[in-house]
Amino acid sequence: MIKAEHLTKSYGHKNVVNDISFQVETGKVTGFLGPNGAGKSTTMRLMLGLSNGGGKTLFDGKTLNHYEQPSKVVGILLEAKAFHPTRSARNHLKILATEGGIPLSRVDEVLDVVGLKSEARRGPGKFSLGMSQRLGLAAALLANPTYLILDEPANGLDPEGIAWLRESLKNYASQKHGVFVSSHLLSEMALLADNVVVIGQGKVLADTPMHDFINVNVGTTVFVRVSDQDKLIRLLDQQNIKYSKQKRGLELKGVKTDDIGKLAFANKLTVLELATKTASLEKAFLEVTSGSENFTAKEIR
Repeated sequence: MIKAEHLTKSYGHKNVVNDISFQVETGKVTGFLGPNGAGKSTTMRLMLGLSNGGGKTLFDGKTLNHYEQPSKVVGILLEAKAFHPTRSARNHLKILATEGGIPLSRVDEVLDVVGLKSEARRGPGKFSLGMSQRLGLAAALLANPTYLILDEPANGLDPEGIAWLRESLKNYASQKHGVFVSSHLLSEMALLADNVVVIGQGKVLADTPMHDFINVNVGTTVFVRVSDQDKLIRLLDQQNIKYSKQKRGLELKGVKTDDIGKLAFANKLTVLELATKTASLEKAFLEVTSGSENFTAKEIR
């Protein structure tokens, strides 16, 4: 696994990354979340030794600079356009392969994997952002590394590309690899990640399995709409069931649909709507990061 231990980075008197520790396990996708300016990109750079700071990161027990071929340990995508703009996509990858001691046959393999085989001879300077992301991912995959560290890899991808990326990363992790990926696409991250690390203002706010993060911080609720809402409210008060009024009905906590259905039937209430509302990653994220945002906007008028 990757072990990030007490990572710290300051600019002047401001701690951008403040004593952060977490783990990235093989066989799983770990999502990395936080508001803008939380320190996600800086944390990734510290992990890879690309920024100076405190703490250390161990890749299977060793820091990255102790490996003779670090590209076989971790593949990275931190910037979508980290290439020479006029060198062809294939030649860009060939240079990386030669430097990393990787067979050149691997170049066309990864171009095919990311869907750029037909664009291999083009200079990536005119690539769209989505195509640039695909080329960056090809570079990260080139050595078939144990780990991937990817910063916002879905930026610029169309819906088909996002779905492809999700399934590709899940499949890669299932082959005894570890994937550490940041994204602001919370609905997508909910489908992708097994574990989640959330930071805010340079500190770890959560480090837990995705399912636990959502359910502990938000939990599931039950929505109900009946023929006589006032009567139902009286019944809920009698049984100390928590509820909140919605536009069309009531949202209840700590109960199941079966419980409410039986309660309504026993008290001759006609149930017009009854459903379980699954908690969302977005709601849990907003709950956990509330107050840790670096930028607070107002309503557009």
